[in-house]
Amino acid sequence: MFQSLSDRLSNSLKKITGKAKLTDDNIKDTLREVRKALLEADVALPVVKAFVAQVRTRAVGQEVNQALNPAQQFVKIVESELIDVMGAANESLNLAAKPPAVILMAGLQGAGKTTSVAKLAKFLKEREKKKVVVVSADIYRPAAIKQLETLAAEVEADFYPSSADQNPVDIANGAIEHAKRQHADVVIVDTAGRLHIDEELMNEIKALHAAVDPVETLFVIDAMIGQDAVNTAKAFNEALPLTGVILTKADGDARGGAALSVRQVTGKPIKFMGMGEKVDALEPFYPERIASRILGMGDVMSLIEDAERNIDKDKAQKLMTKVVKGKRFDLEDLRDQLQQMQNMGGMGSMLEKLPGMGNMAQAAEQANMGGQFKVMEVIIDSMTPAERANPDLLNGSRKRRITMGSGTQVQDLNRLLKQHKQMAKMMKKMKGGGMAKMMRGMSGMMPGGGGMPPGGGLPPGMR
Repeated sequence: MFQSLSDRLSNSLKKITGKAKLTDDNIKDTLREVRKALLEADVALPVVKAFVAQVRTRAVGQEVNQALNPAQQFVKIVESELIDVMGAANESLNLAAKPPAVILMAGLQGAGKTTSVAKLAKFLKEREKKKVVVVSADIYRPAAIKQLETLAAEVEADFYPSSADQNPVDIANGAIEHAKRQHADVVIVDTAGRLHIDEELMNEIKALHAAVDPVETLFVIDAMIGQDAVNTAKAFNEALPLTGVILTKADGDARGGAALSVRQVTGKPIKFMGMGEKVDALEPFYPERIASRILGMGDVMSLIEDAERNIDKDKAQKLMTKVVKGKRFDLEDLRDQLQQMQNMGGMGSMLEKLPGMGNMAQAAEQANMGGQFKVMEVIIDSMTPAERANPDLLNGSRKRRITMGSGTQVQDLNRLLKQHKQMAKMMKKMKGGGMAKMMRGMSGMMPGGGGMPPGGGLPPGMR
């Protein structure tokens, strides 16, 4: 997300490097580039105008801080304004109500409401320790009811059944009564969407809102619809007392204009971002972290939180102990590290959150590294325990058996062995605590450097 905007802004901000003072003249061209970058990212024109005017007011005439060069000073101002546009700070859900707290999800068809219901249920269950009931009041799409039932089973949330011949208000009230009997903390109500905004849709959802009196009314919007996000957001904001926004499909939008426009248009905070199709791909929206990503400064806090949640700490500790003692890094260890990395969203997601690694993240995605890692896992799975522990056993006949069993080519296996060898060398350098040496060795293994990014590098070191 934000990759094209990030690239454009980075190039624009380079042009003021070396200036002793920020003046209207030497930032005029840069601001013009910033304006163009924002417009090309599908940010709404009124938002762009206000943003550029505010940056100019703050930047012109400012003496350069002694600790910063002018470019850094200007970047700091741009970052501060980006944070302000997106809402200053993360705003969590307000669930301080007599149980069950009702959350109403609203939005157009195809925005990702039903998937977001399941993602939010999983988020509340795992991170907030809430007991959650989900229900679909979408009587026009029986498939949506079935979809929510399937997703609810996947995230282990309590699903309240409904059918197309029922009234949406009766469905929601039934779910709330069921939640009370089950002593549930939260009820999430999925509502009907339409392919476009119409009076019937708005009247129905207004009646539903009045009947269930939700503590949170979340507007679910597809990040990829660009400028249309503004009109849709306005219409829903006028019809309903929205309390927040969930921005879906954010991982598929290289521009990011919706994130910068929706807050300004609705005056309501973006509370969550959907970053993929998996049910755990929902992140709280932190404006300061997103601004940092946009400006190529990474998002280390989110990366650390991902690691805390997804890394198997026992395995990480065992590997760390093993390599520090100088024991051999085998193919079983490599497979564990690949799996850990996939749990954190894959190499592209991890690199995107590291400062200055935006281009690396793009390269990883273009090289389909996620697909490559899966192939590597399948090959390792096709080996015997002895072969995983000692790759030197792999002669020609063993290699043929493994590639036939995994549906791969001998070249794929040889590539895996070469990459394992590189990682094993790096791990050897960690013996006795030589982490710095290992980190220096990583640079040649990034995309474009002829090798595999080290899946094992981050997990053990992020403890």
